[in-house]
Amino acid sequence: MGFMSPDSAFMRGLSNVADAVWLNILMIVTSIPLVTIGAALAAGHDTARRAVIGEGHVTANYFKAFLANFPKATALWVVFGGTGAALAYAWVVLQITPLLIPKFGLTILWIIGFEWVWALQARFENSFGAVLANSFIFGISHIGATAALVALDAVFLGLLVASWFYMPQGLFLLVVLGYGTMLMLHVPILEKVFTKYIKDDEGDGATDGGVAGDGPDAASGKQ
Repeated sequence: MGFMSPDSAFMRGLSNVADAVWLNILMIVTSIPLVTIGAALAAGHDTARRAVIGEGHVTANYFKAFLANFPKATALWVVFGGTGAALAYAWVVLQITPLLIPKFGLTILWIIGFEWVWALQARFENSFGAVLANSFIFGISHIGATAALVALDAVFLGLLVASWFYMPQGLFLLVVLGYGTMLMLHVPILEKVFTKYIKDDEGDGATDGGVAGDGPDAASGKQ
């Protein structure tokens, strides 16, 4: 069958692209009310992980995760959305030289937390405060993984900006691929970190449903 075989790398890659596009559409639609963006981000992380390992169907996985994560993810979005808006206001309006260093520091801290908080919410059962704290603990203690996540997102944002100014005809394709594609690319990086915090209930390996191991306040992994 060659590269057209369902098990070939080409077909698996094509399937992942289709899943990423559909995931991106689901995230856009469910984010329209704005207050639901946190739940959409958490559900997107959970769905992307399951799509990569071939577990279930994207739509069913997404809405199950969206509903399960909605309460805490919405509260987390209030924190990150609010502070993000405040930082944006500070950069645009508060053009005061002595504020440059605090703005840089807080922005970097915000980015670090943002890159991890939704994946942690989607992956582990934990309290609101623990998820929030762990987003910074993981982000700083695994700074190499954080840098990789930020680099991926920066490349995507750079392509969007470049396309907007220099090749508008390519903008539609980038929007369709969107953040869903970025989340699929995030999965291997995140899972490499998370694996050592999730152990099987019988203690013989990393699984989705085990008990978190020795990590910064990690709790039980979600099914």
